[in-house]
Amino acid sequence: MLLAAHDWHWDAFGMAMLAAAAFGLLGIVLLLAGFKLFELVTPRLDVEKKLQEGSVAVGIVVGALLVAIAIVVAAAIQG
Repeated sequence: MLLAAHDWHWDAFGMAMLAAAAFGLLGIVLLLAGFKLFELVTPRLDVEKKLQEGSVAVGIVVGALLVAIAIVVAAAIQG
């Protein structure tokens, strides 16, 4: 069902944009926290050093980790 032009309110748009920004920021913070937790759990692996050296394997692991955390965070935020 389409909304008529008079049914649309700027207040609702503003609140939706604020909520999107807040949840986006929360998601980024949780991704960073998950990455730091991964670094704490794997003390023998210097992730940042390996990435600077160009290790493709570590890059794939970190990428997969971030995607997995993002899926969990999105599911938790969505409810």
